[in-house]
Amino acid sequence: MIQNTLNKIEERLKKTETVTEENRSELLNLVSELKGEIEELSKTHTEHAESITGFAAISTREATRQEKNPALLQLSIDGLAASVEGFETSHPTLVGVVNRICSMLANLGI
Repeated sequence: MIQNTLNKIEERLKKTETVTEENRSELLNLVSELKGEIEELSKTHTEHAESITGFAAISTREATRQEKNPALLQLSIDGLAASVEGFETSHPTLVGVVNRICSMLANLGI
């Protein structure tokens, strides 16, 4: 399920026309990094990995919609950021990747 969701995020990013090619490329690279980090996390914290993946999917959808709703985008980004709280010590790379994704998606919503 987790890999399927991450694959759907990649597909959405590849097809969307609401982001620049540069942003698309950077987001796809971040999702690729996220895949590896989530795979590691899911070995010991499956439910957390599912939450992070779910919030990433929702945030991506909200940021790439034709008609953006800033409130929904902010809620989804806040959820994504909150989903990695507590992993700063044990999975610092995961937290860094998620924070970079949150920043990029927030900037897309402007």
